[in-house]
Amino acid sequence: MLTELKLGDMTVRGLSVGGIYTALHVPQFDLGLDVGLAPRTLAGVRTLLLTHGHVDHVGSLGTLLGIRALQGQRSPLRVIMPAEIVDAVQHSLEATSALQHWPLTIEAVGLRAGEETPLGSDLFVRAHQAFHLVPCLAYEVFRRVRKLHPSWVGRPGNEIARAREAGEDIFAVTERPELAYATDTLVSVLDHAPALFAAKTLIIEATFLDGRKSMEAVHAGCHIHLDELIARAEQFRNEHLVLMHFSQMYRPDEVNGILDARLPPALRQRTHALVPADNANWPG
Repeated sequence: MLTELKLGDMTVRGLSVGGIYTALHVPQFDLGLDVGLAPRTLAGVRTLLLTHGHVDHVGSLGTLLGIRALQGQRSPLRVIMPAEIVDAVQHSLEATSALQHWPLTIEAVGLRAGEETPLGSDLFVRAHQAFHLVPCLAYEVFRRVRKLHPSWVGRPGNEIARAREAGEDIFAVTERPELAYATDTLVSVLDHAPALFAAKTLIIEATFLDGRKSMEAVHAGCHIHLDELIARAEQFRNEHLVLMHFSQMYRPDEVNGILDARLPPALRQRTHALVPADNANWPG
């Protein structure tokens, strides 16, 4: 059973358990986030963002492509990923295609930190450096909006039209950060990419929540502890903060209680936990 969160005008649905699987779908952006398993809801997306090459985040890519073929999807899935893993992902799909007797092809887009690529007419994704045991990226999805430059606001329409015809630059371009996604990383991703604090919705791992894991062990695995997010509580300007990728050492029914007890109230009001709605068990 997938978890679904309604966050204003955005929906996030999927599953995530640290080390087991992560696969999320944001339908408003026609976007998938990692594919550690292949729920059918991901089969129709135009673009998939891969954070890194570990199997709990990329291991079901072949399955997803098989589902797309079964559903008659003709356009190749656009897969954005760290540039360092493009060749390995392509080689793995070649081997899977041989087993499948069917070509499993993608439109591969390799990015490095600081690079960006369009997702739609005004929607873009920018890569940020994440810090894991293998090449890893965080992502920022933003809109680039053209508005009349303030110096032209209020001027007569015919004057504006003449300026446009003359080739004058009368527009100002602004970026509106809509979504950020960071997982399997040290918390320093936030310090190196403070833009993530400003996204309307930030989806970020909080693999460990209390004293059951030492900070030394957390850092050895390149993950984030809730203590490290609490220390930065005043910096989160996001309307919605989605915590996910919880370790399976936590039962789903205890996650929200821990967040209630430990997060500052102002941040807790904006924080959502990606756990099963029935709080029973992690799926599978």
